[in-house]
Amino acid sequence: MSILIPAFLAEEFHDIAPPVDYSLIPPWLIFLGVFVSLTIIGLIAWLVARALRRRSAPIQSPRERALAILEQMQAEIETIKPYRFSIRVSDILRRYVTEQFNLPVTRQTSVEFLAGLRKTSPFSEDEKSLLEDFLNRCDLIKFARYEATYSDSQLLLEEAIRFVQGGQLAPV
Repeated sequence: MSILIPAFLAEEFHDIAPPVDYSLIPPWLIFLGVFVSLTIIGLIAWLVARALRRRSAPIQSPRERALAILEQMQAEIETIKPYRFSIRVSDILRRYVTEQFNLPVTRQTSVEFLAGLRKTSPFSEDEKSLLEDFLNRCDLIKFARYEATYSDSQLLLEEAIRFVQGGQLAPV
């Protein structure tokens, strides 16, 4: 009887069956869904970060932008030749006038622009005088090849800054 029991028990135990796949969704579809979900979350995070970066940098007015660039030019005044310096400062001031007052100063010569200012102008008499003096000095350096010095560059920069700040003339 002892021999029959183990044979009887052996018939009762079966081999271990392999796992049964009872999922209705194929595994590749699960991986695809996870990938798409993570991609969308990453895209949303990137868009939010980009929007926050844009808000953190306030938009500068043309006046603020021109003053910041002119102050940077102050540091470069001794390293740039007066001829190149006059061109740069003139370009900065012309761009400022174009952006701030919507005047076509970048498409006109100094003479044409000053003649147009005599007819109608958003500037006060002090500002007109300061602008005319500035443009005449720049033209003298750029076109007549006047041998400008560091002090001429400094004077041009001071006039440009005064004009952008509002045209107050310095006492003589």
